[in-house]
Amino acid sequence: MRETSRVSRMTYLAMRRSAHVIPKYLKGSPTDELGTSLTSRLPLAVQRALYSVLLRQAQGRMEDYGLPRPDHKLLEAHPTVSAELLSRIGHGRVKPKPNIAALEGDRVRFVDGSVEQIDRIVYCTGYRISFPFLSEDVISAADNRVPLYRRVVSPERPGLYFIGLVQPLGAIMPLAEAQSEWVADVLEGGAALPSAREMRRVIEREDRRMQKRYVTSKRHTIQVDYFPYLRAVARERRRGRGRLVAAGLARGSHELRLSGRA
Repeated sequence: MRETSRVSRMTYLAMRRSAHVIPKYLKGSPTDELGTSLTSRLPLAVQRALYSVLLRQAQGRMEDYGLPRPDHKLLEAHPTVSAELLSRIGHGRVKPKPNIAALEGDRVRFVDGSVEQIDRIVYCTGYRISFPFLSEDVISAADNRVPLYRRVVSPERPGLYFIGLVQPLGAIMPLAEAQSEWVADVLEGGAALPSAREMRRVIEREDRRMQKRYVTSKRHTIQVDYFPYLRAVARERRRGRGRLVAAGLARGSHELRLSGRA
């Protein structure tokens, strides 16, 4: 969009819902690196207040650029990350519009009744999670929901693991690496998983928590918070090793009792 605004007479930005636009850099650092493991332990309201102050100082409010006021709080949905969008709007090269009501030949009618002649339309409708290489009897993603323990393990299909099927506010590579190390522990016999019943219970609990944390949307069904998720995977690796030790002790005790009876 911002690229087309450099060559088009006008670029229109039609939005179904409002969003927070944040720059790629703040205070000389990538925005997603401002948060640390320490700050991620602060209450969400405190984190939101700190980020809001920084953003207000750096770029002002969304309404200052003619964008609608976001209908959700900062950190309740994925923001739009762009270093140029707001400046392109400010220079009059991108014009915000409400949602599209109808396509009428080479014209577009918006829900506010305005009509514009448009020669190119780029649809940004998000993603639909699917696994065309797997039968739906194995795993399904109805409404973009994939029931996985810690976003990795299928309780119903032992041996089926997913790496990188998460959407963080931050880089995905370190999370995928942590997931891979945990799965390697399990495959090598160095860690044990909880029971399928326990995994399902945790999945339901985490889904409820994330539904409260984020705006209800199909785009947030695999959402995780970067540092808390890293800590959760690290804990899971430790607990997996502990389960293995406990299982070994229990097995040894059982064998000892059988030997005593003999």
